[in-house]
Amino acid sequence: MPAASASGARSHAPLPFLTVPRSRAAPPGATPPYALTHASRRFTTPPPGGPSPAAKPRPSAKMAAMAAWRALRWRLLRTPGSGPARRLSTAEFPSPEEKPQFPGASADFADRLEFIQPNVISGIPIYRVMDRQGHIVSPEEDPQLPKELVLKLYKTMTLLNTMDRILYESQRQGRISFYMTNYGEEGTHVGSAAALDDTDLVFGQYREAGVLMYRGYPLDLFMAQCYGNTSDPGKGRQMPVHYGCRDRHFVTISSPLATQIPQAVGAAYAIKRADANRAVICYFGEGAASEGDAHAGFNFAATLECPIVFFCRNNGYAISTPTSEQYRGDGIAARGPGYGLLSIRVDGNDVFAVYNATKEARRRAVAENQPFLIEAMTYRIGHHSTSDDSSAYRSVDEVNYWDKQDHPISRLRHYMLNRGWWDEEEEKGWRKSSRKMVMEAFEQAERKLKPNPQLLFSDVYREMPPHLRRQRAALERHLQHYGEHYPLEHFEK
Repeated sequence: MPAASASGARSHAPLPFLTVPRSRAAPPGATPPYALTHASRRFTTPPPGGPSPAAKPRPSAKMAAMAAWRALRWRLLRTPGSGPARRLSTAEFPSPEEKPQFPGASADFADRLEFIQPNVISGIPIYRVMDRQGHIVSPEEDPQLPKELVLKLYKTMTLLNTMDRILYESQRQGRISFYMTNYGEEGTHVGSAAALDDTDLVFGQYREAGVLMYRGYPLDLFMAQCYGNTSDPGKGRQMPVHYGCRDRHFVTISSPLATQIPQAVGAAYAIKRADANRAVICYFGEGAASEGDAHAGFNFAATLECPIVFFCRNNGYAISTPTSEQYRGDGIAARGPGYGLLSIRVDGNDVFAVYNATKEARRRAVAENQPFLIEAMTYRIGHHSTSDDSSAYRSVDEVNYWDKQDHPISRLRHYMLNRGWWDEEEEKGWRKSSRKMVMEAFEQAERKLKPNPQLLFSDVYREMPPHLRRQRAALERHLQHYGEHYPLEHFEK
């Protein structure tokens, strides 16, 4: 039996991450098979020198020379943490007949013309720990998290869900200007957040509120940011759901799609240089993975050997564009090995699978200074945002299936019920008390004033330049003449 760690969670064998691409992605409802055991997730990188000699016939002299060359090359070329690679000279080859392999790739020769066809190779399997009814499908993969931690996971997911419903409704009533829900993706947030160290740096996109909530960000500040009131740490300058918190190591969200990816790589490289024993995690959707910044970030992370975990939420849609129109390959995880990223695909609606994969990726990223890519398969139940109507591009039946049959919250609740850790009375009580907490924070945020308009001009330069002083003076004159046309009573003096 695996040993229990100091935190109470049972340790298990390291998760092997895939290192070669496989195939084309299956459409929703016809996903690749689930991976249940370590055997189905082994490394595909060959050992130095190739397979065991016992498994092969006696080699010819030429074959022996080629094997010797491969073994020598493995020893001399770069391995993680061994320093820069060295190019071999002609004099160093074991046989005058041997030639160096091309510097851009390490591979064997093929004597038959054959193109790799993405539609005939089985897809990367989806790693999971529990099924839709909350039953553990592979006991050796059960992280054996203590009851207190599982309750925290569940309460964070449901509290986020409650906050989403109230703020979504408030936008529809005109009380805030914009909102984005996290319906259906709560497991990706909370499962990954629980696997990180508190000092690990987080670069989110705009659907990772659960990560910040798990780290203890209070409801008052969530509401203050969405209302843009005087309690907002961003002083009302950002649009709603663009959170940030220095104390909780959560970098302020950047609206332009995928810009956080190269930024996160730069931060990870700086952390590596400082030998800080920390990791960076960067969240993004499968739509953002099509941006050029994603490709640049992946390549830099691999070549600079950065301690970073790329966490892709593949929720089926890039706003209104389904995955079938976004790419033709096997999703996002299959791209990782091409860049040199150790990669894995997980069931994003299984909070334990997300936890295990993130925990292992984070551990190895720090220990080995190398990047990892996690593709979490999930589904965006809500609209993309309050500016979107998803009924224009998907059916109600499709949404209802994921909401009723494969929701991460209901799956974890089934697990807790099966264990006797939760019951219907506790569920009713928690739902009532969590809604009360959200409503109290909501009402408090609504009563507060907006920041003084003068703050538009501060915190940009150390000393305000002439052009900003002129703009500030112009605003003051405008408000003196036309102030009665603005709700200035709602702003701090």
